[in-house]
Amino acid sequence: MIRLENVTAGYMDINIIKNISLTFEKGKIISVIGKNGCGKTTLLKTAARIIEPYSGDILLNEESILNMTNKETAKVISYLPQNRDIPNIKVYDLVMHGRFPYLGFPRIPTNEDKIKVEEALHILEIEKYKSKNIRELSGGERQKVYIAMVLAQDTEIVFLDEPTTYLDINHQLEILEVVKNLKKMGKTVVMVIHDLNSALTYSDMVCLMDRGEVVVYDKPQVVYESGKIERIFNIKCHEVCVPFHNSKYFLLTLK
Repeated sequence: MIRLENVTAGYMDINIIKNISLTFEKGKIISVIGKNGCGKTTLLKTAARIIEPYSGDILLNEESILNMTNKETAKVISYLPQNRDIPNIKVYDLVMHGRFPYLGFPRIPTNEDKIKVEEALHILEIEKYKSKNIRELSGGERQKVYIAMVLAQDTEIVFLDEPTTYLDINHQLEILEVVKNLKKMGKTVVMVIHDLNSALTYSDMVCLMDRGEVVVYDKPQVVYESGKIERIFNIKCHEVCVPFHNSKYFLLTLK
């Protein structure tokens, strides 16, 4: 469990998120939604300790992560940014980067590290790519490699910033299924996501942000029924049930 208490953070002394208090519960999928520039990525980076808050505290199992070393934090929290350079590296070697918090000098992988990497490749079903250069892969395949790197890091908490952006619908659904599997493994997954339907459908909790503040943080149905998604995005949101599949989705239209 990770909890933010009255956290304010930003860049160059400009507050982007303001006085935020919320809890990311263990073993849940939490989606952070909101319009561009509302502070979603800043929230993730602050909770993952990529940037330090100006004020407030971040508690990991009741211990402040601000008192932990970077290496200690990296054994519990992993963070996958939205925008990344595409390195000239083999898939296996990139996934091995997830083991760096556990490696001593001179960073020679142990058998345990190699096993963790092989397990991550197997879970993401990308063993066949392990000797390929990551630049040879499609966007969806590449994203699975990066998530395998995060999986090899073997943390309790996983932060994903826009894991489905720029992917076609087939690969989007594949990545969302991967997220569900991370939850089944007992991990807490917090992701920024633009697709409101996916956020409402796949999440245990939804955090709706606006202008650096949390507007509502609750179960998807409660967030939907609050009407605040419609107000902030200036859209109409309709719940549609599919009786034969025992499922539902959300239809979004302009007002």
